[in-house]
Amino acid sequence: MSAEAADREAATSSRPCTPPQTCWFEFLLEESLLEKHLRKPCPDPAPVQLIVQFLEQASKPSVNEQNQVQPPPDNKRNRILKLLALKVAAHLKWDLDILEKSLSVPVLNMLLNELLCISKVPPGTKHVDMDLASLPPTTAMAILLYNRWAIRTIVQSSFPVKQAKPGPPQLSVMNQMQQEKELTENILKVLKEQASDSILVLEAALKLDKDLYVHTMRTLDLLAMEPGMVNGEAESSAAGLKIRTEEMQCQVCYDLGAAYFQQGSTNGAVYENAREKFFRTKELIAEDVVKIFIEDNLTFSLPVQFRHSVLRELFQKAQQGNEALDEICFKVCACNTVRDILEGRTISVPFNQLFLRPNKEKIDFLLEVCSRSVNLEKASDSLKGNMAAFLKNVCLGLEDLQYVFMISSHELFITLLKDEERKLLVDQMRKRSPRVNLCIKPVTSFYDIPASASVNIGQLEHQLILSVDPWRIRQILIELHGMTSERQFWTVSNKWEVPSVYSGVILGIKDNLTRDLVYILLAKGLHCSTVKDFSHAKQLFAACLELVTEFSPKLRQVMLNEMLLLDIHTHEAGTGQSGERPPSDLISRVRGYLEMRLPDIPLRQVIAEECVAFMLNWRENEYLTLQVPAFLLQSNPYVKLGQLLAATCKELPGPKESRRTAKDLWEVVVQICSVSSQHKRGNDGRVSLIKQRESTLGIMYRSELLSFIKKLREPLVLTIILSLFVKLHNVREDIVNDITAEHISIWPSSIPNLQSVDFEAVAITVKELVRYALSINPNSHSWLIIQADIYFATNQYSAALHYYLQAGAVCSDFFNKAVPPDVYTDQVIKRMIKCCSLLNCHTQVAILCQFLREIDYKTAFKSLQEQNSHDAMDSYYDYIWDLTILEYLTYLHHKRGETDKRQIAIKAIGQTELNASNPEEVLQLAAQRRKKKFLQAMAKLYF
Repeated sequence: MSAEAADREAATSSRPCTPPQTCWFEFLLEESLLEKHLRKPCPDPAPVQLIVQFLEQASKPSVNEQNQVQPPPDNKRNRILKLLALKVAAHLKWDLDILEKSLSVPVLNMLLNELLCISKVPPGTKHVDMDLASLPPTTAMAILLYNRWAIRTIVQSSFPVKQAKPGPPQLSVMNQMQQEKELTENILKVLKEQASDSILVLEAALKLDKDLYVHTMRTLDLLAMEPGMVNGEAESSAAGLKIRTEEMQCQVCYDLGAAYFQQGSTNGAVYENAREKFFRTKELIAEDVVKIFIEDNLTFSLPVQFRHSVLRELFQKAQQGNEALDEICFKVCACNTVRDILEGRTISVPFNQLFLRPNKEKIDFLLEVCSRSVNLEKASDSLKGNMAAFLKNVCLGLEDLQYVFMISSHELFITLLKDEERKLLVDQMRKRSPRVNLCIKPVTSFYDIPASASVNIGQLEHQLILSVDPWRIRQILIELHGMTSERQFWTVSNKWEVPSVYSGVILGIKDNLTRDLVYILLAKGLHCSTVKDFSHAKQLFAACLELVTEFSPKLRQVMLNEMLLLDIHTHEAGTGQSGERPPSDLISRVRGYLEMRLPDIPLRQVIAEECVAFMLNWRENEYLTLQVPAFLLQSNPYVKLGQLLAATCKELPGPKESRRTAKDLWEVVVQICSVSSQHKRGNDGRVSLIKQRESTLGIMYRSELLSFIKKLREPLVLTIILSLFVKLHNVREDIVNDITAEHISIWPSSIPNLQSVDFEAVAITVKELVRYALSINPNSHSWLIIQADIYFATNQYSAALHYYLQAGAVCSDFFNKAVPPDVYTDQVIKRMIKCCSLLNCHTQVAILCQFLREIDYKTAFKSLQEQNSHDAMDSYYDYIWDLTILEYLTYLHHKRGETDKRQIAIKAIGQTELNASNPEEVLQLAAQRRKKKFLQAMAKLYF
């Protein structure tokens, strides 16, 4: 061994195993021993203590030469301390239960804000304005973690806290406690102000259909090593700890349920939201039980008694009427049965009961469990024998040969049984005569035991809740009314909801049986329509119509109206989706409803909305503009709005001066979006302006207008209304970045009284409308440009580039054709340039400067001078076709002494197709080829 090596070994061995307590965090910082420390069985200090100490050290204020206290410096040491705190939290897998239990609100607030910062969440941007689906998975997960914590903290703060018994007074400790208390109160105040936004973020997360990822110690290290890496491993779609969609939704549902439960003390509807979220949480957990049990069949780690107790609990809840648990019961039972037979126990009675009526799905799942429960390479002969015997017994218990062949042809069956055994079994099954398998005869059901009258009523009520057969419902109600005359059976289920405009008429029916029957048939029909079970809804409505025709013309018309709405929904969800026009009689019935003038008929607003939307969606513009009766325009605001939209669509091709209807539509929408102000004199005599509210001067409220627009599907109508709101958004005086839209020039360019318009509500409406429009047609380049402009205006440059590129891709066959110049206008290109510049992708800026009608050399040269570019730099030179820019690059690299990069630029200049003496068409083809490759590369980067 050399002397130097010996010295190094001696120095290493002389280091203390445990650093002194006074400088342990410095030791971890300098020696990079954090991961080794965390792997200890009982690390001292504990991980949560590390987080506190790291953040306290990083947030210590500094003192300048004049002894003035300054904010903590943003230096390398403090950044590393913050990173170490994040790595400890990543080691704890960002478990909020652990973090909340051990960290104070200020410390956890600081930690999660650091996570948002390192996850590239733009500071100052409202989370509710960000599209989670278009964000990198780690960024979306950081936003969810913060907003889950915010909601949980608000809920926790509402609980009474037992005051700790004070010890001997110590001034320094009391001051510190008071400061922390004040800081906590300030944070809670901010969190409560943002609570509604946090709830909206979490509700939006429930619509995500992709797995997310949360930062691990490795991805945090990668970010620390290469802070400019935009598309490396640290931000790839599969970097970090994977959080399955179901797991994320389960956590979010529980936190939302807790929030709604806390808010629901004065609002029953909010309590109902809480109930739904908790039930959804329970369902998601039950699905996870199946996965856990299948994995346990390999490890045998869970006690058998525990697994059977879980199954018993599920059985009990299924017998109480929760049909959603039937499938889970079978799956859990199948998992338990496979575990039993692997350990040599007999098949349980519950499995035989659940397997009485086998089907393809049950056989498939059982085979899946068997396959995933045996590692054929490592399993013992006895275990394989148990599995083979089980599969043979299952086959022998099946009557249908189709199911037998499903099992006998499965790979596991073929592997475990020899050829002779398989042939013998199949022959035996073919030759046997049909017989009843007595060994799986079900045990006597609880419901077979004679019951008392109260139990019979409960059973009948349970059947009443579950049944959707109108004649069975009638029969059950007759039996119930024969048992007791004291009950109102329309109140049995709180899920039976009838619109308030109808309930007064129905509950006024004197005969109790008829009243219950009408109410329940209508409520069940409306529910079936909501869940798109249109066939059952039609049966229920038809039975209700037949019943009320005998005694109530008013209710007869109500049922005819509801059946019209049902037929509209049935067509729109069926043949209407493929573009097939509705039958003429349906259009006639819609017209008849709109023109109906029967007095005292209770009407639902939604039917009028749907009828007008139906006419617009199927381009019945002639009727809406010319044939609609005048009285309707005065009495029905949706008809008025529909007429203005239809007329604007008709006038669109004409000259601008003929678009009088467009001006009328503009004025109607401006009035809807206006606010009314009221003055109030206070006790001190001063006059103050109360909070502005939605104007009642318009033909409808803004929320009603938005609800109506979201029923439209006709592209031209959506484009018209979207361009109107975009124009309204742009007329405000403080707007910096205009949003562009098709047909925007048809609207007036100013408003007489700007102060009367609620521009914040307009901005929200524009975002909601473009999101809805893209859900109807995600390939509309004009709508994609609007979405991109919105992100650009709100400083979300990565998302803006995503949509600008998507707009070009959809109209050019993913850039295999030239993007039309009316899509990639100079304004769009300049905004793409600014996005790239602010993302420090300076080479991309230079390339995009070539796309302008007049190349912007000044911006291109300035961007190429930047040396902190986050893009691939010289690997992009092949996409440059302008020789002036390439020559500037060679000069720049020569000046900097960058020989290799200069050679790359010279090689790009030397390509024959860029020779200035080439014909114009050759140069154009060379430019187009490079545009295509560059845009495709950008798309892969930002999609």
